[in-house]
Amino acid sequence: MLDLFMSLESWQQALIATLFTWSMTGLGAAIVFLTKGVSDNFLNITLGFAGGIMIAASFWSLLAPAIEASAGHPVGEWFPALIGVLGGALFIYLFDKLIPHRHRGDDMAEGLAYNTSRRSTLLITSLTLHNIPEGLSIGILFGAAGLSGDPVMTMSALTLAIGIGLQNIPEGTAVSMPLRGDGASKRRAFFWGWMSAIVEPMAALVGVLLIGFMEPALPYALAAGAGAMIFVVVEEVIPSTQKNGHSDVAVFAFMIGFAIMMVLDVALG
Repeated sequence: MLDLFMSLESWQQALIATLFTWSMTGLGAAIVFLTKGVSDNFLNITLGFAGGIMIAASFWSLLAPAIEASAGHPVGEWFPALIGVLGGALFIYLFDKLIPHRHRGDDMAEGLAYNTSRRSTLLITSLTLHNIPEGLSIGILFGAAGLSGDPVMTMSALTLAIGIGLQNIPEGTAVSMPLRGDGASKRRAFFWGWMSAIVEPMAALVGVLLIGFMEPALPYALAAGAGAMIFVVVEEVIPSTQKNGHSDVAVFAFMIGFAIMMVLDVALG
């Protein structure tokens, strides 16, 4: 099975990988069928775990290859990584400001009062925005692997997809359960929880396409994917685990997620 996957075109690999990550979001959203509610402590733990995975993946799957690909750069191998990280973070920051959304635990969204329906819409939008840099990062890395022909980079991209798939499970839950609490039916809450990540396969294909046109900018693109994910974790994931108590367990879950992703990336890559 792995040999067949490795023989595919990079866009096919990215599509399959992000269909997997999307399905993991659906798995998390399906928890709405099994229970009437999920405690804040559980969500803090799972989102902390997700944040740890994303931070580890940002370095080992994206920044490290970006620095390696910058060997011989006239300014220094650190330069593309620096510009890419800051550029990726700035892109998500601007996107974040332009599109109204809601973070978990917010009573107000961007300073505006909203009703239950608007609150649900803003929550879905928030997680959808969250998934764009993840899909782009997977697509960029698979595209880079296709250009270089390096099977190690392909395995690194696959590891990134596995890690993001794991962290998408609690994200699906983090959408479907609040929607259910706002009065949506179980089917509707599951549907929108799952659909919040449908942008990942689309963003991945965009990432592969961009790499095909900008091979010289490959290190910048890899680092930009890392910067975008780091921004999301620091701006949204971590703060959302600190608003309702149980912050210590969220921190330990973050460390466990970080350690697991580190081991996966080093062992498989």
